[in-house]
Amino acid sequence: MTVTATSVGQPDQLEPSTAPATRGGRLLRLVPAAAAALSGVLLYVSFPPRTLWWLALPAFAVFGWVLRGRGWKAAFGLGYLFGLGFLLPLLVWTGVEVGPGPWLALVAIEAVFIALVGVGIAAVSRLPAWPVWAAALWTAGEAARARAPFGGFPWGKIAFGQADGVFLPLAALGGTPVLGFAVVLCGFGLYEIVRLVLDRRRSGEVRRSAAAVALLSMAVPVVAAVAARTLVSDKAEDGTATVALVQGNVPRLGLEFNAQRRAVLDYHARETERLAAEVAAGKEPRPDFVLWPENSSDIDPFANADAAVVIDRAAKAIGVPISVGGVVERHGKLYNEQILWDPVEGPTQTYDKRQVQPFGEYLPMRSLIGAINSDWTSMVRKDFSRGTKPGVFAMDRAKVGLVTCYEAAFDWAVRSEVTDGAQLISVPSNNATFDRSEMTYQQLAMSRVRAVEHSRTVTVPVTSGVSAIIMPDGKITQKTGMFVADSLVQKVPLRSSETPATKLGILPEMLLVLVAAGGLGWAVAAGVRTRRNPAS
Repeated sequence: MTVTATSVGQPDQLEPSTAPATRGGRLLRLVPAAAAALSGVLLYVSFPPRTLWWLALPAFAVFGWVLRGRGWKAAFGLGYLFGLGFLLPLLVWTGVEVGPGPWLALVAIEAVFIALVGVGIAAVSRLPAWPVWAAALWTAGEAARARAPFGGFPWGKIAFGQADGVFLPLAALGGTPVLGFAVVLCGFGLYEIVRLVLDRRRSGEVRRSAAAVALLSMAVPVVAAVAARTLVSDKAEDGTATVALVQGNVPRLGLEFNAQRRAVLDYHARETERLAAEVAAGKEPRPDFVLWPENSSDIDPFANADAAVVIDRAAKAIGVPISVGGVVERHGKLYNEQILWDPVEGPTQTYDKRQVQPFGEYLPMRSLIGAINSDWTSMVRKDFSRGTKPGVFAMDRAKVGLVTCYEAAFDWAVRSEVTDGAQLISVPSNNATFDRSEMTYQQLAMSRVRAVEHSRTVTVPVTSGVSAIIMPDGKITQKTGMFVADSLVQKVPLRSSETPATKLGILPEMLLVLVAAGGLGWAVAAGVRTRRNPAS
């Protein structure tokens, strides 16, 4: 195999020689495949708990190189390898307790979306200003992954790897789609710059035009991110609130902690009472309200008087309202519910989780799954029902928007709380099932991005850690360790103004999807014209 020169404006590619294949030639054929997989791994390394956010740029630069000028079959395969390299290590935590089967199945399905995006990127790589079309196609792929199948799985959106990066302020401008688009555009622009430097055959107007596109692809996102910093503010607009987060811990790791539901409830009540003693002793400031995590009371306090007594005693000890994460059965339906428990009035408000997790909180295709693996149906004995309304609790002087665990990955779920009046966001979570995996840190990074996206303080109370308090600029001011009992108390700003991202909602994503469709349509039309008039 030999590398053939390409004409000006044509894609770079390796073409087979008429000479017999040599061992070196066969190895050379594997270079694009290896590069695709390794660039996917590089993208994974850019994600938390590491702070190597900038590695996303060379990852997409290499991805652009392997896809440029490819046919659809090669592009699909290379895109799939890139997806595997990225998602296999990123989502390994999904198999911590249930084994490798579900993890591998999830990755195999999600990588198909990336493979299809790869086909689109290869098609638009022949167009002028191709990095713009290609980055928009990536955003369109993320939009599809966030909605299907089974309600979508947005985990691994490029924006969620940028909590420590210079591009983060763009979240306030256009949400996660604009933030992710900027990073991918910069990566493809980086490849285009390298390609122009190495390709000395281009000259004149073609080279100047390509150079301008490449430079703008890198410069515009950076300049926009710097300009968007003016949208990021920690200034209190509606006063402040002193918030307390309680992390009670769990008896032991893994799924079996659910068998010890009373112990988990007792742990959170005990930690709250310990905090109350410190407040009484003047060691901690008195909070305005207390936030418990998801599943802090898996015993239904409406149906079990003993659980209600434990929660009520904790609320009376601290003397302020507590948001309690409970599992509640009502009219024969099961809900993952947040309950506002007042020390005087008892339970006053509730919020039912709206985006429930497939295969964790409900089982799609239950009969088929049961026929394949009965163990899974025994783990998810009864499906959780979905809530229908946003949850904004009036806690003292603050309006606290509830986004329960998995919901933090979904743009609409967080935004709806802010547009419903939330001055502060709480993300009660339960990560004990996933041991000490990277899942906790990946989810924490999502909350940091959401803080900037909507300019709100975000609190993350977690059963087993890491619990944290995040300022509206995305910085963590306090956090706990993992698998320890602890509490956090802090005065935080309350804000009510809306960022452009909050106001625009889904519009930036829709616009980028339209850009992707336009680029793809242009590429298809150009390909049809070329086949009809090969000499042109």
